[in-house]
Amino acid sequence: MDLIDTTTELGRSVMAVSKRFDNISFGGYIQPQFQYIMAKGAKSYAGGDFLPNVNNRFMLRRGRFRFDYLHRDKEGFPEIQLVFQFDGSERGVFIRDFFLRTFESRFKMFALTVGMFARPISYELNLSSSDRESPERGRMSQILMRTERDLGAMLSFEPRIKDHPLRFLKIDAGLFNGPGLSAPADYDSHKDFITRIGLKPYPITKKLKFSIAASYLNGGFQQNSKYGYHLANTSASKAFIVDSSSSNIGHIVPRKYHGADAQLKLKTKAGFSEIRAEYMTGKQTSFANTTETPGAIPVDMVGALYFRKFNGAYFYFLNNVFNKHHQLCIKYDWYDPNTEVSGEAIGASSSNINEANIKYTTLGLGYIHYLNESLKLVLWYDIVKNESTSLAAYSHDVKDDVLTCRLQFRF
Repeated sequence: MDLIDTTTELGRSVMAVSKRFDNISFGGYIQPQFQYIMAKGAKSYAGGDFLPNVNNRFMLRRGRFRFDYLHRDKEGFPEIQLVFQFDGSERGVFIRDFFLRTFESRFKMFALTVGMFARPISYELNLSSSDRESPERGRMSQILMRTERDLGAMLSFEPRIKDHPLRFLKIDAGLFNGPGLSAPADYDSHKDFITRIGLKPYPITKKLKFSIAASYLNGGFQQNSKYGYHLANTSASKAFIVDSSSSNIGHIVPRKYHGADAQLKLKTKAGFSEIRAEYMTGKQTSFANTTETPGAIPVDMVGALYFRKFNGAYFYFLNNVFNKHHQLCIKYDWYDPNTEVSGEAIGASSSNINEANIKYTTLGLGYIHYLNESLKLVLWYDIVKNESTSLAAYSHDVKDDVLTCRLQFRF
């Protein structure tokens, strides 16, 4: 821009256009990958189920393009931010973010976000897919918060003054439709309240940083069917028992999550070593064959609701070796969709307890080579274990370990 001659009409025009678009930025990334799984047609949370005759595949896992507009005040503090992001792959093109954020200018501590954006719960859910070391989020994150986003409004507390005494504190709280992007539109008037209170990376020493947060979701949706299944003790064992009272229609059935996460990061000669951990528990209402948040409300016996207690967690250990370009990763996660049953109780005669109640654990082993600031290679192997049950198909561990080889370019 120093070469533009602003004494000429053309130069002044170019400078005016430059200043107008100075607040606009573009970014994105692409993730082509190859995968191999142990058995053809295996179900997987490593990018989706494999087709019946397929045990290996090339796929474009994500192709993101993001547009940002950020307007700042005279002091350089942000005033208005507009974000639009979409995801393109062989499966189609979908909107991922479309929101407006306004910042209050008096105290420089608050911001209001409205539109479609990531729900303020969990560390892993809000960590960008381009920054996350593992190819996918954990099974629990994918099931409970499919696509991570929802439509809503959120108020945030985050001081923007460098020496503010509360500059390490961040609080988000908002109201959201509930079904997220799994539904084409909101199907009831009930809203989910979600909040996360966290300590941003705090320097304990010059080399060690620590962060911690707690999350809470209080939501649900309206029951339009009178049929609901609760787990109860029977003469033989536990079983799902139907409640078909007509008074159930119109009730708000629960979706309540409690979670906590922490991160510890140490600077080393090679780069960094980091430990992450997160645990979540609560109540989930869904269907017989899944524990995903419903994308539509059932109104008949076929789509009767099931009420379950769940828990899940994940743990990361990340370590640079040799230098910052080489990173070794270990990740362990579990998701138990029904903590009140396990083992042979699943699939027991007349129990009505099916495969949707099986606990899974996943041990992920990975190597990441950061070729430069824009390009990285990910080699990752997931060892997936399910508990043994009375179901014939799950009386042993299913063959669903998966190898992922991914190349990511970010700009």
